[in-house]
Amino acid sequence: MYAGFKFLGIFLLLISCNFSENRNPPVKAPSAEADKMYNDATALYNNDNEKAFTLLSKAESIYKLKNDSASIASCLITKAIILNDIGDYLSSNERAIDALSFLKLPEDSAYLPSIYNNLAISEKNLKHYAEALTWYHKALQASSDNYQKIIINNNIADTYGKLKSYPQGIRIYQSLLKDKELLQHDIDYARILDNYNYISWLENNNYKAEEGLLSAFFLRQKTNDKSGLISSHSHLAEYYLISDKTKALHHINEKYRLAKVIKNPNDRLEALEFLVKNDKGIHLKNYFTEYQYLNDSIQLSRDKAKNRFALIEFDVEKKNAENQQLKVITVQKQNRILKQNVILGILSLSLVGGSILYKRRKKRLKRENELRIKENQLHLSKKVHDVVANGIYQVMTKIENQEDFDKEKVLDELEFVYEKSRDISYEKTASENKQEFSKRVSTLIASFNNENVKTYLAGNDESIWKTLKEFTREEIYQVMRELLINMKKHSQATHVAFKFERKNNRIQIQYTDNGIGISEGITYKNGLTNTDSRIEAIHGEIIFDTETEKGLKIYISFPAS
Repeated sequence: MYAGFKFLGIFLLLISCNFSENRNPPVKAPSAEADKMYNDATALYNNDNEKAFTLLSKAESIYKLKNDSASIASCLITKAIILNDIGDYLSSNERAIDALSFLKLPEDSAYLPSIYNNLAISEKNLKHYAEALTWYHKALQASSDNYQKIIINNNIADTYGKLKSYPQGIRIYQSLLKDKELLQHDIDYARILDNYNYISWLENNNYKAEEGLLSAFFLRQKTNDKSGLISSHSHLAEYYLISDKTKALHHINEKYRLAKVIKNPNDRLEALEFLVKNDKGIHLKNYFTEYQYLNDSIQLSRDKAKNRFALIEFDVEKKNAENQQLKVITVQKQNRILKQNVILGILSLSLVGGSILYKRRKKRLKRENELRIKENQLHLSKKVHDVVANGIYQVMTKIENQEDFDKEKVLDELEFVYEKSRDISYEKTASENKQEFSKRVSTLIASFNNENVKTYLAGNDESIWKTLKEFTREEIYQVMRELLINMKKHSQATHVAFKFERKNNRIQIQYTDNGIGISEGITYKNGLTNTDSRIEAIHGEIIFDTETEKGLKIYISFPAS
């Protein structure tokens, strides 16, 4: 952006209406290529959020090259808004917190109300109402505009309603209705008038809320505020349910009709839920069937959107990196010689250790039958490959990726590999307390990240792995390590990604890199041969996609229990 540009229009209009928010994205002045992408993205907001998210990711990558921290924060908060809209509240929170880290205060303080409000919405959607209040109060404190404060206070009062702290919410609404500036905004006045009467009735069912609710309803009809009318119909349906069920059903059917008009599936789902609970007529079965179908469709749509938006960020980052010339690191001559000597020493240790282990094992197996000998040799070969070869290669990778390294730490790691190899010779089971499997996976993949290779992972949540047996976990861990080692040795890749999903009681792993790929008919090295046997051992499937234009894709799936 232009030097000295102050971003003043970023604040979100986060307005509670039947406990939902309407919002507008930030507005920016045009400036160069990245700013054009940003402005195009905000123009597409609510019409094509997927394209908007792609443009924001591209603009963000350009701003990072320019070290334009304020513009990076602007992209991140707009992405956070979109992620909030599609129901990915945790990812939305991550982008908003990232945006805070790029701000330079106090000059960038105009961004704070927007970021705090988005965090408040995410927490409220997650039903963390106390945390939402904390962020709303931060937004209120950061705002200097009276109209913004009216909007934030409305959201605070709504959140108190969620907590059933009705007196606090009522006091705020009463104060807002006395504000002269509010009278200049019919839509906002109707919203607050409606919310005030609704929350007052919730606090005391004897409260005469009808007049106020209808006044807000007629004002919304006058302004053709369809979203507001949906809220009014919802509140009136609840209010009349006790005294006049016919009116209640009329208003909930109107809510359903308007929700279809403006294509709001969430409000439509709420209307169907009300009808299922309160309309016992001949249409009950149809309401219930439609409710189930719509609920499943919304959840499926959200899950697909989450995956698409995660892949958008990965693809943009990968393509951006491919267009940049890779930096070549010059290592000092002494360090290079030292590292080479350490690597040669490790290889020697591997050969000697492997020979000793094999001789010991062979001597013990002479007393057993031929079939048992073959089975145990295969078992030992896999363990030596897993623990010694792969373990040593992982140490080598760390050494290669560090210009300055701790010699004592390297020796400790080698000693650990030696102890593990000795345990193999005695068929010992590991006695150390193992960390959570998701953390082991994260640590493994991160160990291959360096200046030349960027690693990414998505979906690595402990809940995915929780039902796996220890044998299956270890086999999958070794498969991932073999893929990474094969990538390091042969693929020439600069970007590597793992994606984990759990569907229909099966775990799916997608491996992607942008290397030279694998030609059809290739004879696999030992590592990839072991990979096939490991997947077969856990009753899984592995597919090598050799038809991709560039790089390699591998799809793995296996039972989750």
